[in-house]
Amino acid sequence: MSTTKKSIVDRLGWLVVLLTVLFVVLAVRVGFIQSVEGARYRKISAQRTIKTDTVFANRGNIYATSGDLLATTMSKYTVRLDLVSVKNDVFEKNINALSDSLSVLFGKPSSHYNQYLRTAKRRKNRYLFLARDLGYIDYARLKTFPILKLGQYRGGVITEQRNVRARPLGEMGVRTIGYADYRGNVGVEGAYIKYLREQHGWRKKQKIAKGQWKPINDKNEQEPQDGSDVITTIDVNIQDVAHHALLQQLETFEADHGCVVVMETKTGEVRAIANLGRNGVNGGYYEKRNYAIYEAQEPGSTFKLASLLVGLEDKKVDTGDVVDTEKGRIKVYGRSIIDSHRGGYGKISLARAIEVSSNVGIAKMVMESYNNNPQKFVDGINKLGFGKKIGVPIKGEGKPFIPDPKYVKRGDPKSWNGLSLPWMAWGYGVKVTALQLITFYNAIANDGVMVKPKFIKELRNNGEVEKSFDPVVLNSKIASKETIDKLQEILKNVVVRGTGEKLYSPNFSMAGKTGTCQTEYWTDNTQYVSSFAGFFPAENPKYSCIVVVNKPNKRKGYYGATVAAPVFKAIAQKIYTSELQEQSVLLDTPVLARVEESNHQFQKENISTENKMPNVNGMPVMDAVSVLENKGLKVALNGDLGFVKKQSIRQGVAIKKGQQVVLY
Repeated sequence: MSTTKKSIVDRLGWLVVLLTVLFVVLAVRVGFIQSVEGARYRKISAQRTIKTDTVFANRGNIYATSGDLLATTMSKYTVRLDLVSVKNDVFEKNINALSDSLSVLFGKPSSHYNQYLRTAKRRKNRYLFLARDLGYIDYARLKTFPILKLGQYRGGVITEQRNVRARPLGEMGVRTIGYADYRGNVGVEGAYIKYLREQHGWRKKQKIAKGQWKPINDKNEQEPQDGSDVITTIDVNIQDVAHHALLQQLETFEADHGCVVVMETKTGEVRAIANLGRNGVNGGYYEKRNYAIYEAQEPGSTFKLASLLVGLEDKKVDTGDVVDTEKGRIKVYGRSIIDSHRGGYGKISLARAIEVSSNVGIAKMVMESYNNNPQKFVDGINKLGFGKKIGVPIKGEGKPFIPDPKYVKRGDPKSWNGLSLPWMAWGYGVKVTALQLITFYNAIANDGVMVKPKFIKELRNNGEVEKSFDPVVLNSKIASKETIDKLQEILKNVVVRGTGEKLYSPNFSMAGKTGTCQTEYWTDNTQYVSSFAGFFPAENPKYSCIVVVNKPNKRKGYYGATVAAPVFKAIAQKIYTSELQEQSVLLDTPVLARVEESNHQFQKENISTENKMPNVNGMPVMDAVSVLENKGLKVALNGDLGFVKKQSIRQGVAIKKGQQVVLY
């Protein structure tokens, strides 16, 4: 018995010793963990129970001058399903209704979704794809569907949200409105991304029961900051007109690409800039490159105006000087300069040489004036700003090229040679962008003041103006008033009786210069660049505009007057009629007062004129219509809105109520 007790005591002793050792080991281990590894384990614990959530901010908006959105940030949603978290009875009860709802929203058959969901449920899919890049309205609608409306835990809804850049105008003007992403910094958005860029915030959350997370409301957060807004000079209506007028002409003449710039004369504010290039896949057109800003190329005849300006300013010539165009062809160092009019124009004034775009006339003028000192001519061209970039904020401005007699290097195609002077006189051997060229023409329209093209009016933060952009004058006087007046008159006559006479309209005035330039003329496949640069109205110009169309189908036409000028006219006509209508609405009271005054004058001129036709010739159309309709006449219009040129019923003729009169 004693032996048994001793054995038990021995065993208990060993057990105590063992437990003591284990306790010591455990104490040492706990101490080690607390003192040495505690920080690491506390970090692991925090990672599992505390997380940092990003609070997304929005990039600033880009607006048109009228306040229309050009670019904004929108949320897009991708939705998936955890079908394991959806109870079987709930799934079976609602699967048909959910399939029907998905079919209505996404267009696929209800049976497709029924089978898709059942297969995923059977396979216990916890991350089943349902929809990608939903807008908020569709996403909100989706969350009301059967099963999905039960939420994350009972309905298994998994939502991924991301912010994307949206452009309400679609692809129209996209190269100018621009973007700033993995593709680079392009257009207005790329140029002003530091103002537009948002600052995302963050907030810490702690894990609580049932896998839910609650915000930790202390200093562990940073509020998001939206980016500033950019107000551009773009006018949505003018942009729309420019885009579609250019598109129609590109399609008609099967051209490779083209561009349009419409600029406000006094301020340099760019109201529209359209750039369209051919899509090689389907033959359509889209905003491929910002041709107006980046593409420097030979301008052709639109450059002749600069050549004449330099000659006038240097007192080498006058617009009335006579130049002999001979038979429309001369040879210079074995190369021919040819007029488009077969047989030439004979002896004509320099003003007329611009009106009819005589290559021979302008080349002879420059050679006779500057052969002994070509540097003076080149210096005059450079003073007009053609030798350097304008310096617009949008990246990618093309580098112009003006030949210089100081640069002579054997074998270099850019080297000065005997052909350089006569060739650059009529726009060959030089390179400028459409934006650089319209800046020059805008200066002619602006009485010699050259202003920098302007794309941005304001930067705003939270609705408050942060910075305004005033017009920048590049050159306060590119030429004397006498020279500017002469050039303005010549450009008016180009439209009235020169190469641009197809543009002429008695209802609104325009002025400008046609351009037709050969490209790839050293190959068997000569191509053309058709252009027109000018301004409107011809008196007190409000807008300048340039149209450039590259590589039209030669069989359909390639002259600037045929290909580019109609785009210019369509834009000018639309702007003119739109502004007339705006004035009619905005100045309603003055218009009515003017109509009443006109009526009073008619009554005064004809004592018994109640039943006689008044004289409305010369009146604005809208005023004339009001006067005649007040007399009970039905009015029909023949022609564009403008001023009445002719009336079908003569003044003083007896009229009847309901009788029709046609206004021309």
